[in-house]
Amino acid sequence: MAFLLVITSTFATSVGTSTAPENTFIGTWTIDVVGGGVAWLKVHEEQGVLDGELLWIGGSILPVSDVYMVDKNTLIVTRTSKNELKTTSGKARSHTRTWTMRITKRNDAIAGTMTGPAWGKIGEEISYFTGTRLPAVGAAPNLSLLKYKKPIQLFNGKNLEGWRTIDPKSPNGFKVVDGTLQNNPVQPKNGDHIYYGNLRTDQEFKDFNLKLEVNVPKGNNSGIYLKGLYEIQVVDSYGQELDSHHMGALYSRITPSENAEKPAGQWQTLDITLVERHVTVILNGKKIIDNAAVEGPTGGAISSDVYAPGPLYLQGDHGNVAYRNIVLTPIKK
Repeated sequence: MAFLLVITSTFATSVGTSTAPENTFIGTWTIDVVGGGVAWLKVHEEQGVLDGELLWIGGSILPVSDVYMVDKNTLIVTRTSKNELKTTSGKARSHTRTWTMRITKRNDAIAGTMTGPAWGKIGEEISYFTGTRLPAVGAAPNLSLLKYKKPIQLFNGKNLEGWRTIDPKSPNGFKVVDGTLQNNPVQPKNGDHIYYGNLRTDQEFKDFNLKLEVNVPKGNNSGIYLKGLYEIQVVDSYGQELDSHHMGALYSRITPSENAEKPAGQWQTLDITLVERHVTVILNGKKIIDNAAVEGPTGGAISSDVYAPGPLYLQGDHGNVAYRNIVLTPIKK
């Protein structure tokens, strides 16, 4: 017993006096998921406690459940979702599902696994990923000093020349109707859900100004992806409170400063400038996002490289929407 007490006392003293390793995970990371998909992780410290936000392939940026270091080169991040389920007795109860990221760092590169319950089936799924540290956004550019190249008419009003689906195996719901680019992802009354493809430009661009018109029928949803990275939300949210998931927002990242949306079924104008990882959005003549910093990709991004050129792409897997007069003007560097 005396020997056990000595060992226990020694262990407690060792744990209590150990020095925590320097946390070099603090910062933002862009992540490529093996097999397809882009993720983003931000690790920061609040009052001496580690915290973080995570984007995993699609959806919104959400706070993590827990984040802690195993050693100076290993980080554990957990993400939990809760759903209300009804039991056989009719009473509701919370059901929790947890996914765990185990991340190993070497210099400014990371690699690891995401492990958790499989979706829609029994078992466990493991995803593998790699990533790199993302530099700070930097100061906002002076938009008055920008110089532009010749405007590019991306949609000719006649056909889909210059456009293609991101996944050539996915069905395309876009077609040209009366000079407009319309998406109509029709679903069968009976049978499995059809997952329609997203439509991208053949050309790829760096920084630019984009002007277009969009018409969103009641209850419908789409999105405009800048460089295949950042989604400007296109949705019927007329009359609702300001939110980062509503019309003109940078999805899940930047909330518009005011409501400038028109009722469903009307043509609306968007004037968007993306330069040096900052975005400005003018909706129906009102500036609703003013040269705001963009920390990283949004859900549905097709690239993790925020500095590389990328396509303009239109979300085709959600609902009905029509576009016209799509003009992109590259910014001179």
